[in-house]
Amino acid sequence: MSQICNVLSIAGTDPSGGAGIQADLKTFSALGAYGTTVITSLVAQNTQGVQSVYPVSAEFVASQLDSVLSDVRIDSAKIGMLSQSDIIRVVADKIREYPIPWLVLDTVMVAKSGDTLLDEDAVVTLREMLLPLVSVITPNLPEAAVLLGCEPAEDESQMLQQGRNLLALGCQAVVMKGGHLPGALSPDWLITPARELRFDSPRVNTLHTHGTGCTLSAALAAKRPCCEDWSQTLQAAKAWLQQALMHADDLTVGKGIGPVHHFHEWW
Repeated sequence: MSQICNVLSIAGTDPSGGAGIQADLKTFSALGAYGTTVITSLVAQNTQGVQSVYPVSAEFVASQLDSVLSDVRIDSAKIGMLSQSDIIRVVADKIREYPIPWLVLDTVMVAKSGDTLLDEDAVVTLREMLLPLVSVITPNLPEAAVLLGCEPAEDESQMLQQGRNLLALGCQAVVMKGGHLPGALSPDWLITPARELRFDSPRVNTLHTHGTGCTLSAALAAKRPCCEDWSQTLQAAKAWLQQALMHADDLTVGKGIGPVHHFHEWW
């Protein structure tokens, strides 16, 4: 029997269960990994939007990180909502202190409802302190534009160039998510110093896409320790997420944009 991976999520919460820490734990479990967590913000949100955000103190985030990382072997980690500069600094310090083989940074800035999840001054801290420490970042087009201080890409050529510009900031790989582009296919690009690979997925006709970004980044973290490279990891994560989206309408959660079906293989 192969060793079961331990995966860490550093993120905010979602009481409705579709995004954040709750979605990450479901993803880890569905993909056969053991999930651990460090909570950075308590978020009052549901399928209709974000009602309020209560950031956890940076000191307590540091305490949680020490608790987990001093005791548990962590094979990979997903970093999600960080909300404030002091929390970003603490996370950067702790991942230097406790090296983790694979770090996936989901650059969470705006919820699908349009609510802001990252302070403006924290963008600079994220870009300068955290990006150079992680293995891969997973921005959508609006998030990439915020990180680069430019307009969102309007086509794949611009999308690719922005991915290259993000790579130049110091991370090892970039997954540019093209879901905001028009068309029947949703193109994602994996950009590394060695190559650029396109991954297509047919758009799924469902309203229920809440937590899709959280879920993809968590799936990358869960799959990377057992895959050969990021290309194989992304292919596996996207194939699983595609099915989770295709089965999203099996669930009846909330009155707005519902979650994907993390346990579509089991229920």
